[in-house]
Amino acid sequence: MALITTTEVVDRAMTNANFDTHLIKSTFIEIAELNHVKPFLGEDLYNAVSGGSYATLVPYIKDYLAFCVKFEILPDITYNTTSQGVVDNLADFTSPVSEKKLNFLRQETYKKAETFKKKMHIYLDDNKDIYKEWKGCAGSCCGSSSSGVSKRHGIITY
Repeated sequence: MALITTTEVVDRAMTNANFDTHLIKSTFIEIAELNHVKPFLGEDLYNAVSGGSYATLVPYIKDYLAFCVKFEILPDITYNTTSQGVVDNLADFTSPVSEKKLNFLRQETYKKAETFKKKMHIYLDDNKDIYKEWKGCAGSCCGSSSSGVSKRHGIITY
C-alpha cells in the first residue's frame, strides 16, 4: 500500500490545486518510494512503516515523498508518449518550457524534497528510542558523504 495518495501529493507539492490527479500514476508513487524513501529509511524501518507501524513518522514521510513524486513525474507530465511518438503535453493557451527550464524546476523540486528529508532525518535521530529500526544515515542515503562532497544528478557539490 502506498504511503501517500495522489490527492496528498497535489496538496503538498503542486502549486495548482486543480492539478489532475490522474496524471499521478500509482507506479510513480511506488517508484518514488523505492528510489527515495526506502533507501533513506532502510529496509527494516521502511517495511515497518509500510506495514502500518509508526503513524507518527508518516507525516514526515509524506512531506518528503510528495516532492519526490513530483520530481519523478515532471518529465512525464511535460511530455506525452503516444502512438505518434513523444510529443509536448500542450493545452490551449499554454506554451512548452524549454528543457533547461524543466531541468531547473526538477532541481528546485529535488531541493525541496531534500529539505523535508533533512527534517525527517533530525526527527528520526532525535527519536531513536522510538524507531528501533532506524540505523542512522551512513552518508550516501542522505545525499552527502563525510567529506562534505555530494553528487546530485551529475553535479558535484562541496
